[in-house]
Amino acid sequence: MAEPAVLSEREQRILGIIETARSKRAKFRDERINMAHGAGGKATQTLIEGLLAPAFASEALEELADAGMVEVGGMELALTTDSYVVKPMRFPGGSIGELAVNGTVNDLAVSGAKPLALSLSLILEEGLAAEELKAEVEAIARAAREAGVEIVAGDTKVVERGHADGMYVCTTGIGLRDARARLSPAALRPGDRILLSGSIGEHGTAIMLARGEFDLDAEIESDTRPLWDVVDALLDAAGPDLRCMRDATRGGVASVLNELARASSVAMIVREGAVPVQPAVAGAAELLGIDPMYVANEGKLVAFVAPGAAEAALQALRALPGCEAAAEIGEVRTEPPGMVLVQTSFGGKRVMDQLVGDPLPRIC
Repeated sequence: MAEPAVLSEREQRILGIIETARSKRAKFRDERINMAHGAGGKATQTLIEGLLAPAFASEALEELADAGMVEVGGMELALTTDSYVVKPMRFPGGSIGELAVNGTVNDLAVSGAKPLALSLSLILEEGLAAEELKAEVEAIARAAREAGVEIVAGDTKVVERGHADGMYVCTTGIGLRDARARLSPAALRPGDRILLSGSIGEHGTAIMLARGEFDLDAEIESDTRPLWDVVDALLDAAGPDLRCMRDATRGGVASVLNELARASSVAMIVREGAVPVQPAVAGAAELLGIDPMYVANEGKLVAFVAPGAAEAALQALRALPGCEAAAEIGEVRTEPPGMVLVQTSFGGKRVMDQLVGDPLPRIC
């Protein structure tokens, strides 16, 4: 990858101001919770780092990983939990039940753990049609079989009509850490390549189409799928040269890159033209005035790989169904630390900041 042009004095000064502001520990000062606190961007970071993580004060939470690790009898177990409030419950390519399973097993997978089992909690709204409930139960069971996990515990609650949009789902997953995986944001090194497992933005765009919020004649389906096969292939191809992974869900690829750059105090540069985006998704993003890099995915991951293993890892990705469009989109740098820059298709550069606000609420 060619080195970007030297920054001007003005650019360096602006980046220095941003770097200083972002290096400060987030403080939660909001008087009320709003939708942006669940979007995966700046407001979410403030809520987690400024309130939740300090209150619970554990080493695992300090890493802000997708799953926490617990050692039991010499085995390293990964534990993760998530809640799903997507609206509508069904959308092109999936549904809330399938999403709940895949989202949870993927948080385990990108932490380097093979998913083993899930617990399932259902919050049902009074008046939900029995046929809709049956359809989602079947979707959950089918997705669990495809992901190779069992539902081993659960709970069910019912709330008054108008309080749950039909159904909310909470899943907790447990997995066994793979011996090949030693993943951490702290492992990132200058020169590491940034790989993306496929085209981005399909899930969030499919949700918006299902809501009928804009007029676009296109067939876009959610990319929801389990990712352990992708992680397994990367571990085989790159081994210890696989530094870190994240699934790019809320806040999209941009939020993942910003989170890791900040956590590891490295810089990242992304080649805008190298990021795979389906034409229909690009068109929808243009209509909405948003960047596909901030749109949620439910079946794509970002992987950081040492330079010498990047080509083998990329070929391993492209050999998998659903990952044919995998691409190397950038690399890790040293300056400016904690920040993500984009090398645009026109040859310029811009800062890719964290998501502000919530342009696509309730997408997972």
